[in-house]
Amino acid sequence: MKIKTIEPFVISHKLDTPFYFSQWQYDTRKICLVKITLEDGTYGWGEGYGPANVIKAGIEFFTPFLIGKTALENEVLWEEMYRRSMDYARSGSLQASLSAIDVALWDLKGKLLNQPVSVLLGGLKNPIIQPYATGLYFTRVENLEKSLIEEALLYKSQGFKAIKMKVGLSLKEDIKYVAAIRKAIGSDIRLMIDSNHAYSYKEAIELARKVEQYDISWFEEPVSPEDYKGYKKLRENTTIPIAGGECEYLKFGFKRLLENECIDIAQPDICAAGGLTEAKKIATIVQAFHKDVVPHTWGTWIAISAAAHFIGNLDKNPGRMYNDLPTMELDRTENALRDIVTQGQINVVNGQFCVPTTPGLGVDVDMNKLKEYLDKETLQNEHNFEIRS
Repeated sequence: MKIKTIEPFVISHKLDTPFYFSQWQYDTRKICLVKITLEDGTYGWGEGYGPANVIKAGIEFFTPFLIGKTALENEVLWEEMYRRSMDYARSGSLQASLSAIDVALWDLKGKLLNQPVSVLLGGLKNPIIQPYATGLYFTRVENLEKSLIEEALLYKSQGFKAIKMKVGLSLKEDIKYVAAIRKAIGSDIRLMIDSNHAYSYKEAIELARKVEQYDISWFEEPVSPEDYKGYKKLRENTTIPIAGGECEYLKFGFKRLLENECIDIAQPDICAAGGLTEAKKIATIVQAFHKDVVPHTWGTWIAISAAAHFIGNLDKNPGRMYNDLPTMELDRTENALRDIVTQGQINVVNGQFCVPTTPGLGVDVDMNKLKEYLDKETLQNEHNFEIRS
């Protein structure tokens, strides 16, 4: 059960249809995966959220400290990585590298013990999840409103009971598109909005008050992640629940959010905020503040499956005889790295899916496809470095 190799892979895919949100435009998907292999050949897969090449470098930084160590001792290895990076990377991309390795170790642990990760986290408390569809990004089309409506109606036709849309272009445009989407999907579908920290408090409260009438389930990242006072004031002055935490790292970051009364819904990204080991601790802190946890999820079936097992293990909050089904994010935007390179066991039927019950995360990677999608720029840089060396 000793670790033999740790191999990071940067994969990328040029999008057929570029999209944008309040901060940036994307024309390429680029993700760092990691494969950890033991002496007996057993392997596990992990994934980091953030700049893929930086995450790869971080994985390579941690690797010498983990080779030869016992894979089952994930908390021991987590502590080793945390202490090795604490002096200069208490948050940020190096924690995403740690997270990727940690997720792979949980996948390994499940395979070694012949149990799904949810059971190893403490048990499958929520076997069925009702995900929400993430989409409705902005595209360069002649009629954006028409395009957004068509996309929202597609998700409704696929059985999704909740949809999250982007805002953050301008208050006028946001209000227009939110109203149009709510009218199109009707009142029985939950609708969330996400500005990706586009607004000041003054702008965010104006937007919140203008769209409250459309029954918004939460307002995600309304202001800068640095603006704890803005988050708190917004919560106090709108009826819309406030969500955030995608830009926070480790239990300490979420402790700050909660102590400052910033959020109603905490959104750690498991592949950035410390992996499953730390996400479990974050959930405990969040629930001690009587708030909800809905992780941010963006990437391949590795990240999605890690989130599914995490949600599957969450405590009921507060718990009653007949609970609503828990939810999680399910990105529906174009992603060949998810749909072609990785293979998951999550199948949404009538807006629901069952948490995978096979050993580990219940995912695998098509190595032939992985080689096909390896990022050419990364490979060229590595080749040039080898020549110079």
